[in-house]
Amino acid sequence: MSDKLNKFKELLRTMFEMDKADLDFGIYRIMNQKRDEINKFLDEDLLPQVKDELSKLGSKDVEDKKKELEKLKITLEDAGVIAEETPKYQTLKNEIESSIDIASLENEIFSSLTNFFSRYYKEGDFISKRRYKEGVYAIPYEGEEVKLHWANADQYYVKSSENFRDYTFKLDDSKIVHFKVVEASTEKDNNKTQDGERRFVLNEEKFIDIINGELVIYFNFVIRPKGEKREKINEQTMKKLLESITANSPYKEFIGLFVNRPTEKNKKRTLLEKHLNDYTAKNTFDYFIHKDLGGFLRRELDFYIKNEVMFIDDIEEDEQKVIKSISKVKVIKKIGNKIIKFLEQLENFEKKLWEKKKFVIETNYCITLDKIDEKLYPEIINNKEQIKEWKELFAIDELDGYSEELNIDFLKNNPYLVLDTKFFNIDFKEKLLCSFENLDKEIDGLLVHSDNFHALNLLKEKYEQQVKCVYIDPPYNTNASKIAYKNGYEHSSWISLMESRLNLAKEFMAQNGIIQVAIDDYEFRYLNLLMESVFGRNNMISNIGILTNPKGRDQEFIAQAHDYTIMYGKDKRYSETYNFELSEEDMKAKYSKGEGKESYRELPLKRTGSGKWREDRPYMFFPFLYDEKKDVTSIIPKEEYDKIYDKYTDSFDDVFLMELKNKYEMKGFIFILPMDSNGSYLRWRWGYESCRKGIEKGSLFTKKTISGKYNIYEKNMGDAYYTPKSLWIGEKYDASSKGTNLLNSIIPNNPFDYPKSLYTVEDNLIIGSNDDSLVLDFFAGSGTTGHAVINLNREGKGKRKYILVEMGEYFNTVTKPRIQKVVYSKDWKNGKPVSREGSSHIFKYIKLESYEDTLNNLLVRNDIDRLLLESNKDFKEDYMLSYMLDVETKGSNSLLNVDKFNNPFRYTLNIERNLETKKVNVDLVETFNYLIGLKVNRIEKTQKFNAISSNKGEGTNSVKLEQSKEGDYLFKEVEGYLPSGEKALIIWRTLTGDSVKDNAALDAYFLKKRYSTLDMEFDYIYVNGDNNLPNLKVNEDKWKVILIEDEFHKRMFEEKGL
Repeated sequence: MSDKLNKFKELLRTMFEMDKADLDFGIYRIMNQKRDEINKFLDEDLLPQVKDELSKLGSKDVEDKKKELEKLKITLEDAGVIAEETPKYQTLKNEIESSIDIASLENEIFSSLTNFFSRYYKEGDFISKRRYKEGVYAIPYEGEEVKLHWANADQYYVKSSENFRDYTFKLDDSKIVHFKVVEASTEKDNNKTQDGERRFVLNEEKFIDIINGELVIYFNFVIRPKGEKREKINEQTMKKLLESITANSPYKEFIGLFVNRPTEKNKKRTLLEKHLNDYTAKNTFDYFIHKDLGGFLRRELDFYIKNEVMFIDDIEEDEQKVIKSISKVKVIKKIGNKIIKFLEQLENFEKKLWEKKKFVIETNYCITLDKIDEKLYPEIINNKEQIKEWKELFAIDELDGYSEELNIDFLKNNPYLVLDTKFFNIDFKEKLLCSFENLDKEIDGLLVHSDNFHALNLLKEKYEQQVKCVYIDPPYNTNASKIAYKNGYEHSSWISLMESRLNLAKEFMAQNGIIQVAIDDYEFRYLNLLMESVFGRNNMISNIGILTNPKGRDQEFIAQAHDYTIMYGKDKRYSETYNFELSEEDMKAKYSKGEGKESYRELPLKRTGSGKWREDRPYMFFPFLYDEKKDVTSIIPKEEYDKIYDKYTDSFDDVFLMELKNKYEMKGFIFILPMDSNGSYLRWRWGYESCRKGIEKGSLFTKKTISGKYNIYEKNMGDAYYTPKSLWIGEKYDASSKGTNLLNSIIPNNPFDYPKSLYTVEDNLIIGSNDDSLVLDFFAGSGTTGHAVINLNREGKGKRKYILVEMGEYFNTVTKPRIQKVVYSKDWKNGKPVSREGSSHIFKYIKLESYEDTLNNLLVRNDIDRLLLESNKDFKEDYMLSYMLDVETKGSNSLLNVDKFNNPFRYTLNIERNLETKKVNVDLVETFNYLIGLKVNRIEKTQKFNAISSNKGEGTNSVKLEQSKEGDYLFKEVEGYLPSGEKALIIWRTLTGDSVKDNAALDAYFLKKRYSTLDMEFDYIYVNGDNNLPNLKVNEDKWKVILIEDEFHKRMFEEKGL
């Protein structure tokens, strides 16, 4: 076997994830199970095709001919004949010179393939650099004036930083061990080629300690010389730890680190080796998933062949070179495309797992007592876990009337205590939820414990175009908030992280919605360009500078004292921002008319200056109506307003406008439009909804001008507003006193070093949202945005709702408790409430399956017909290259095992919680609600029935249902509205496996509930399990009764919007 072939095989095994036998997590676990089969396929089926293809050239092996020529020469010279002068010698010599050296050509092919694939693969990831020539790369460019491109532009960033700073695991005796990073170097100029690559090495000063009975091992993540492999450094680490733990008595109790955890390839692997390999690998490999690896590599292979394999000069020069070159190209393309096909299968499989909408694995609610039916109070006062949390969060044991045995009066006297349903059984939770007539309408906030990509992906169907304001404070990627990134790809990793999330967030935004992103100088220039790329250059609204750190952060040259908020509209033509409210003092200083709170000034509502034409902001053009006799100003109805401008044709209906004018003037109204002195149409400064509210509040009125015409004026009084400026300076924006200190007063000793000032966020929300807006923050952190929404609502500034997404473990220790606390009391000190002035509130919180959970729940099937595969070579090759992973993992619970829908209340995943892997019930009901975008009206309590034979129904198999705690049949129903506005009923049931009996029970349930699939009460009815319910065709593609399993699968794996 040639060196070139060996080198290529080694590369293939690396690219196919076959070289990581020591790793037993994620995709590596699956590939390790398939290793022997894939190796056999490579060695016996795929790579021999190179020789097979070359053998078609029909040439005798050149080496044999050379030996024959040498033998002939010796024979002729022994006979005294000059070999070169004989015809036979010359003929054989010419044949050799004109022959193709197959062995040499084979080496060239393997060398070319190795050279090609090694360009793009680096430590578990394919980097999409479009190579033009040595040291020069091409980028996709379509003639734009400015183009943003980065190394990973067509890849998902999938790395979590959760296990980077603190990786924790348990020994067999339940002792806890931590790997902690105490120093992580940054790559100057992001250039790894000069200095080497970052690796995990033991901290030199102190690398081991026992803190609170737990072993802590300290690492540095620093640049090491090139060529110093992760595996070698891990060996040195294990040797040093073994010496320390066995030699030093305080650490001997952790000798369990060295118990055996063998694998098939490594029989001597220890528990420490397993976790050390997992930890260092997880933070070295798998940062990206390519969105179209196959397409990218095929395009690159064609380009590579044309530019570096097939040379025009060879074609013109020599016929034999032409044959050789074409043969080489054919084989490289054929084998290269087959390898690409396998790599594409592997990458697309991971892409499917990443894009798959994730299961909800926990659903709970936090509800203030004033919202809860008093009939449930006796169960509440007997719940010890709930009372314990109230003591910890709200210090209820310091209240008058508190006793160890709480009574119902205590609950009545403390209406803002926040009940958490996680402490109660399913029966209580269902009774509680059933008491709400319109559940979704009652809920004030949603907290999601998940990676934000997966949260947005799942919530998208329900909240598409519903969010008025997105506010996020993402990691700045500075040393204080550095994301995990691949060696050499610091900024591009961050941009890829942001790009996919921003594109998803855009779909949540209403047409008039805006997005505000907090950032500092480090990634500012990239974020600006990225926002422009996602939202469009014309949709930038502002860039606000905020003095967040008056003292300044210590750094080279200039002390950083400010951050930014970059603000974009989804479509600036329809965007509405809102103004700040003036204080009484500001009113008095600024306004000349009236006194005190009655101070005001009169401002024309008509826009002047730049952007004044109606075409600039189409939705700010509409007529006011003025009744001169009654001195009453009004505005046309919404349905008439909606007809003035057609967004699809981007045109105004001036004929309709004149019809309105004639209609209202006939009724005696003065018809007022924003116009200049030449009669050209302008626009108002306010949108329709703001003007409607302005009329209601009396802040808009009609006034006759000097010219004798009527115009609309704004009367700025006590509730007057002013336009925010692009520079914010003031004590309230100080992130130290109004962020860090404020959070510490609520939750002492929290892990957040530099949270945003609460008032910075409040002011951003005032600008971006109105009284009843939905606000989204998918980098929720400590929960400042939720706190800000609750504060604004409490101050009488509306009924905003919020969605917060956070993946960190502090979700349960900071994010959620902060929201609970600020609901209960408006002010805190040292973790205790200063007052008990709370708010009536409900928020829901859910936890989603993670990408790692999806990977860890994959199972490889062993029921594949191997004989069938071996019997057909072409079929086997196609299967191995394209379908193997999809087919052999089908039925894994994380990929939706519809067979388990026979009991949808017992569908489980293996989830790691508190350092242990446990079976957790998936909330299929909640997951499905989000998949179809259901706005929930009611969730019924689960009912249990026995099916009793009956002769009263239709057919010989009729049954009637009798309620029983031990019933065979469980039914649960949910009712709500789809995003289309159509009414839906979802029925979940258990199945016995007897389809006749199961369908009879379903028919009996419908009869009992007086439902019919043929009436108009519901537009759609979803049911799990095959059934014989009568069905109606709603349209060409859809029926009224829909099988949940089919809809679940379609929605879970659809790629809409990605």
